[in-house]
Amino acid sequence: MGGEPQPDERKGVAGTVLGPVERTGSDLERRFPVALGLYVVLAALIWFTMGEGKVLVMGRAVEMRLVPLIVIGGLALRTVLARQADRIRRSGEKSSF
Repeated sequence: MGGEPQPDERKGVAGTVLGPVERTGSDLERRFPVALGLYVVLAALIWFTMGEGKVLVMGRAVEMRLVPLIVIGGLALRTVLARQADRIRRSGEKSSF
């Protein structure tokens, strides 16, 4: 417990703890387009590989492929909102100094 590194810590040579991993704003900005691109690829795979069957959702017939697409869309929206929140937090930190 005391010697185990936390999930956000890096390990160095021979298992020594180097300290917490900090994500800089530029690192997150660089990863954002990659994440959205992967969401698009995943959505395209869903669209072209799922059948055109229908499923009942709250009493209405909905195309089966729309259900996972809505989930992927929600994850993409969450990613966009997290990026915006990070930008707002960083601008607040800069103006407070």
